[in-house]
Amino acid sequence: MGLYIEALIRTDPERLWDRTQDPARHQRWDLRFTEISPLPGPAGSARRFRYATRVLPFLTVSGTGTSAGERERADGERVSALRFASPERLSLLAEGSGYWRYVPTADGIRFLTGYDYRTRWGRFGAVADRLVFRPLMGWATAWSFDRLRLWCERDLSPTRSLTYALAEVLVRIALVAVALPFGPAAVLPAALAALLAPPSPRTPAARRCLRRPPGRPAAAPSLLARLERP
Repeated sequence: MGLYIEALIRTDPERLWDRTQDPARHQRWDLRFTEISPLPGPAGSARRFRYATRVLPFLTVSGTGTSAGERERADGERVSALRFASPERLSLLAEGSGYWRYVPTADGIRFLTGYDYRTRWGRFGAVADRLVFRPLMGWATAWSFDRLRLWCERDLSPTRSLTYALAEVLVRIALVAVALPFGPAAVLPAALAALLAPPSPRTPAARRCLRRPPGRPAAAPSLLARLERP
């Protein structure tokens, strides 16, 4: 089953387009990537890029991708599509594809994505993906979308919002740590408060994004079918 994430972002369409389509800006807010850099290629609408993700302090996996966008459409939407692949055996993701839609509404822009991928490592990879990696990817995408929203709506830089997020995690951990000397009767309420307390308005939160389509899932844009594999 593919992943779906949606955020409502109240911002100028050009600002959202630039901060999602420019590789240097994209890598600033997207937690899934450590680096995104363009690659040379033939002239045309499709663009090639290299991506890298630091899995551990000493381990980085990378791959290449192809993307294309449609900025002006008859229905008023904007769309972009991508295909990606990694030849590295250490990468659980072998290849995949997805799209972004920019849907204008009276309340803002519905910025949404749908994507899926094929794993390697056989049965172990399939189980690891279902139990760990896919939920983590869904959470990271939603958290990143809300980080992007804060950047577009509040002009809160991705670096600063990450700082707020880390500080909030430390506060929640400290709340539980303070309750430890008082035993389970105090730890349980403290842990529930730490888990359930709403995030600060300045802190990105995956819970603010939709994780399922609000209605019938829309088909992937035809642009994706025309996009060549990297």
